[in-house]
Amino acid sequence: QVQLVESGGGLVQAGGSLRLSCAASGRTFSSAAMGWFRQAPGKEREVIAAISWSRGSTYYAGSVKGRFTISRDNAKNTVYLQMNSLKPEDTAVYYCAAQVTGSNKYDYWGQGTQVTVSS
Repeated sequence: QVQLVESGGGLVQAGGSLRLSCAASGRTFSSAAMGWFRQAPGKEREVIAAISWSRGSTYYAGSVKGRFTISRDNAKNTVYLQMNSLKPEDTAVYYCAAQVTGSNKYDYWGQGTQVTVSS
């Protein structure tokens, strides 16, 4: 099992910044990659960024590319999402998730943290 705890959400004005953190514990050695997802009211959950633990390879959705940066601290088993130039349409619950080595899906999820961007 891998436990994930997100933090860093909140209310920010458009154009502002926030940094989300996701601390992993438990069988973290079994995790190959981490992802950040978000779900806005009435919309499906979408993946917005992902990173591999070993190589640090990253992926960004087009909607956040150039504004958001995913990073990881292997020593702390923590993944971050730096969000800059926030827009009202970034308002959502943000989740981090862990993909187990050999899995083709995200197997463990955090509880989510609310990000609200006011115009």
